[in-house]
Amino acid sequence: MGIPVKLQNFEGPLDLLLHLIDKNKVNIYDIPIAEITDQYMEYLHHMEKHDLNMMSEFLVMAATLLDIKARMLLPQEETEEETEDPRADLVEQLLEYKMYKFMSYELRNRQKEAELSMFKKPTIPKEVLEYKTPVDTEDLLEGVTLAKLHQIFQSIIRRQESRMDPIRSQFGKIEKEEISLDERIEDVFAYVSEKRKCSFRGLLQKKRGKMQVIVTFLAILELMKMGKISVMQEKTFEDIIIEAKEETRGEELGNQKNAGSY
Repeated sequence: MGIPVKLQNFEGPLDLLLHLIDKNKVNIYDIPIAEITDQYMEYLHHMEKHDLNMMSEFLVMAATLLDIKARMLLPQEETEEETEDPRADLVEQLLEYKMYKFMSYELRNRQKEAELSMFKKPTIPKEVLEYKTPVDTEDLLEGVTLAKLHQIFQSIIRRQESRMDPIRSQFGKIEKEEISLDERIEDVFAYVSEKRKCSFRGLLQKKRGKMQVIVTFLAILELMKMGKISVMQEKTFEDIIIEAKEETRGEELGNQKNAGSY
């Protein structure tokens, strides 16, 4: 009959390895892998609880330790380049786990300190909270007359007027212009067909609004796209000449006669 041995519970294989390193008082950067692996395997043989999820993690680490042990026992090839230490990845994992473990201890200590603190809700009476210092109007209005109040009011008005832009203040109310692009296309095409040739500036003689100019320009682009007019400009920044094409001009004049416009 075997003697039962009570083993310390570890949170995972890295926790067990750190325990073995501290127990043997070895340098974490120079782990005696053969000795640590033997102790690790001995711990696995004495585990009383056989949780499959927990055991799988310990077995994976055991396989990793055996692989490192086997690679370290193999003879090293003599090359100019330095071979990588098989323990490097394991040391990096142990250092990272150790850092997070110490951080968890720090958080746990802070939580225990916070449990010792007590907070008291404010118990100020309602009457004290609602109390307001009375204002002595006699001292505030001492020496103030209607004439002085009028002077103060006038100075404030002048100050506000000086902040206003004298040009923009004359613009008045800005209203949105409602212009239909389809209607503008028909109007432009009728005008160009009647005149046969006209300038863009002459087309805008009665169209002063910015929105009307924009919609007129869009209408010209649409008519060019439909092939009903042609546009030319001899020099840069000169007026744009718009001319109706013969076939489309004939159709428009025919439509106007049928509609009884002339």
